[in-house]
Amino acid sequence: MNRNRIAVLSAATVTVAALGLSGCGGDDRQADKPVTVPSTSAVVTTPAPPPAHPLPAPEALTGVLYRLADVNVPGAEKVGLVEQATPDDAEALDKFGRALADNGFTPLNFEATDLAWSENDSRNVIATIHVTAGEGDAPGQFTFPMEFTPKGPDWQLTRNTADMLLEMGAAAGGGQSEPATTPTPTP
Repeated sequence: MNRNRIAVLSAATVTVAALGLSGCGGDDRQADKPVTVPSTSAVVTTPAPPPAHPLPAPEALTGVLYRLADVNVPGAEKVGLVEQATPDDAEALDKFGRALADNGFTPLNFEATDLAWSENDSRNVIATIHVTAGEGDAPGQFTFPMEFTPKGPDWQLTRNTADMLLEMGAAAGGGQSEPATTPTPTP
C-alpha cells in the first residue's frame, strides 16, 4: 500500500512540477523547444489472495479472549494465547485479567462479528469484538477491532492487538489493588 501511495505521490509531484514550472519562465522562451517530463513507473502490488480454508468460527476467537481475561487461568498458561509471547509476559497477562476483575469489569461477554482476512497478513483474521463488561443496569460496552493469527489448529491474538489490550488493562487498573469507586455526586 505504501508503494502505491509513494508512486502516486511521485507521479503527482512530477506533474505539478512540470505544470507549475512551465508558467514560471519569462517570455523569452523559444516555443519550439520540446518540454520533457521525466516518466515514473508505478509499482502496483496486489494483496495476497485469502487462504483457501474458511474463516474460523467466532467462538474460536472469543475463546482466546475469555481465557486471557479469566483470573483463574495463570499467566503462564496465557502465554500461548498471544503471538510472540514469552514466559516473561506471563506476569503482564496475569495483571490484565486481575485489573479487569478488580475494577468491576467482570463478568465479560465477548461477541465476534465481521470476520475477514487481514489485508496486512493474509493468514490473519480481523474481527470486530463487542465487549460487555460488568453487571447491573448499565454494564460497560465497547467495540474494538482485533486481529488474530493462526497457531496450528488454534488462534492467538496478534502481538499488536495484545499490546493495545494490555495498555487498556493497565489504564483501567491504574496500579490499584482495590476496586475503583465511583464518586458520589454532591447536591
